[in-house]
Amino acid sequence: MDKIGLTLGKFAPLHQGHQFLIETALGEMDRVIVVIYDSPDVTDIPLTIRANWLREIYPTIEVIEAWDGPTEVSDRPEVKRNHEDYLLERLKSQKITHFYSSEFYGQHISEAFKAVNRLVDCDRQKVPISGSEIRKNPFQYRQYLQDLVYRDLITNVVFLGAPATGKTTIACRLAKDYNTVWMPEYGREYWEKYQVNRRLSGEQLLEIAEGHLEREEALLQQANQYLFTDTNAITTYHFSLYYHNSADYKLIELARQAASRYDLVFVCGSDIPYDDTCDRSGSTNRNIFQKQLISQLIMRKIPFFELSGNLEIRMQRVKMILSKYQKYNNHLSLFPIY
Repeated sequence: MDKIGLTLGKFAPLHQGHQFLIETALGEMDRVIVVIYDSPDVTDIPLTIRANWLREIYPTIEVIEAWDGPTEVSDRPEVKRNHEDYLLERLKSQKITHFYSSEFYGQHISEAFKAVNRLVDCDRQKVPISGSEIRKNPFQYRQYLQDLVYRDLITNVVFLGAPATGKTTIACRLAKDYNTVWMPEYGREYWEKYQVNRRLSGEQLLEIAEGHLEREEALLQQANQYLFTDTNAITTYHFSLYYHNSADYKLIELARQAASRYDLVFVCGSDIPYDDTCDRSGSTNRNIFQKQLISQLIMRKIPFFELSGNLEIRMQRVKMILSKYQKYNNHLSLFPIY
């Protein structure tokens, strides 16, 4: 008979303690089932995201999303019975042989399934951390979080706008103030190295978008709560239209993905003096580019905040919005959009 292991939890967020338990089960069982609860009273991170962490990191396990599962946890008989009844109903076609946990409920759940009560690292000797500790400050406990999990906790803030609208300056300043990292515009670095007669090919523009994304992903692992990003693939896509009146299909796809990649989008206004450097095409083009960019955002249904005034005014507006923003708990009614 196959050995089928079961474990459950909120995984809010998934951390090394959870992973040690799951990996122990994978090493001992023929099949492993993980039940993950919605738990909106504990975490704002959607169940879908937490379940996807499990599926991506452990593709061989079976993940069951318990959207309607009981949320109260205690040692009271009626609470324990609710959990037992729910699990027995959801898994009635499965013959669970081992129940894995490091909690008090291991005893009564394993008895309900007539399974072995397999306790793992109950005293937290292998992994000295708990989910409740991490939830207080996940960025402090980064070493206990897998890369995929940690990146999904970072608020990625992107600054868009025509050339010479202050994107670089504000992204750099905010990173310093929030003790985190920022993502410089890779396209500027690339242009300085490879431009020919102030132009780039369509293939080169795709390389810019891909290179920018690769660096951005790396910086998400180093960020502390926020990553401040200067420009994204929508801007590169626009430059492709400007140069060639067309864009590589891969670049078109990266621009499409950018619509949902960033948590907050700020458009830096063109109401500051124009700094005419060799990589720019004049103040008239700046104004046209600005209008076209805003049109792109509206067409793609991307909410954004406009920034105007001097640097300090812009910084104050961004900080006010960040003070109200909670990742995975967005109340747009708090903010003026467009």
